[in-house]
Amino acid sequence: MATDETKINSNEAGILRRTGRTLLRITGTLMIVALAVVAVGLGSQELTQRADAVPAPDAAPFMPVATRKLELASGYAITRSFVGQIEAQRTAVASFELSGQLDEILVDEGDVVKAGERLARLDTRLLEAEQKRLKAGQSALEAQLRFARQTVERLSKLNNQGFASQAGLDEALARSDELVSRIAEVDAALTSNAIQIEKSEIYASFDGRVTQRMVDGGESISPGQPLIEILENSAPQLRVGLPLDIAAEDLEQSNVTIAGEPYEVALITLLPDVDPVTRTRTALFEVKAADGVTFGQTARLSLQARVESDGLWVPVTTLKEGVRAQWTLLVVDADNVVRTVTVHPLHTEGEKVFVQGAFPDGISLIASGPQRVSVGQKVNPQPAS
Repeated sequence: MATDETKINSNEAGILRRTGRTLLRITGTLMIVALAVVAVGLGSQELTQRADAVPAPDAAPFMPVATRKLELASGYAITRSFVGQIEAQRTAVASFELSGQLDEILVDEGDVVKAGERLARLDTRLLEAEQKRLKAGQSALEAQLRFARQTVERLSKLNNQGFASQAGLDEALARSDELVSRIAEVDAALTSNAIQIEKSEIYASFDGRVTQRMVDGGESISPGQPLIEILENSAPQLRVGLPLDIAAEDLEQSNVTIAGEPYEVALITLLPDVDPVTRTRTALFEVKAADGVTFGQTARLSLQARVESDGLWVPVTTLKEGVRAQWTLLVVDADNVVRTVTVHPLHTEGEKVFVQGAFPDGISLIASGPQRVSVGQKVNPQPAS
């Protein structure tokens, strides 16, 4: 019994000793931490005092950026180009109205012809023989008519004297009238024959150049068969198909280049109908001072048009692609802070672009080096040179 009490007292004494040692360690640690805090505070205070004693450095200057005022415009001009073809003002394909044998052809490809110059001729021997026959028949009828008129005159006198019957006189008058009609018929045949002889020759209807000869001579020709093609060699014309939104007054100031060279043109007409294939209207221009221009050459017609739309011109380099495929510009506001403005490009011309957007008052465009600044940065605006 005494032994058990002694053991209990011994255990309690051990617990007390361990608790005391733990408290001593904790107390020592807290004292060390307190000393460290005091030392840090004293060191911070000392550093602060030393820092306060050193003069503050000058503030860094704001970055200079080149800016220019926004100059709003009411629209912009565009150039529209259309391709056309040079052609002769008049083209003719010569042919005969009558059939027959080609007797001679008097021009060759490349020859220059004058208006009224004979180009080809049919063999007219049969027509000339028919003409002689008709003239001979006409002479015979005229002789018969003279005799018939003399007969009428004699019978008329005898009838007045009672020596000739009225029936004989009427018969003579009828014979005279018949001969008059037959002579008129022969006259008509001679006129037809003369026209056929005249149409057996073809002549140039205008000054031009022979571009193609389809026959060689000696062939049997049918009516309307093409023989010779002639192009007028005066001022050529330009044929261009244009959209329906272009009016005649838009074509008064037209620029035309052929093989890279500019030419002066004048509008001849703007046809009122629409080409069923191209759905365009045809404009015809006279090309002036067209030396060296060849028929069939391609020409380029340029028209100046103005688009009315509020906006401004900016350098292409100032545009930045934003989110959702939007384009932005970097600008400087009234407080010299960099901001962004969303714009919509409408037209590009060389190194500049015409844009639309909402532009607040008092802002300036960063004209160069937009990649050197960022949104929200304060800068020092400088006028762009």
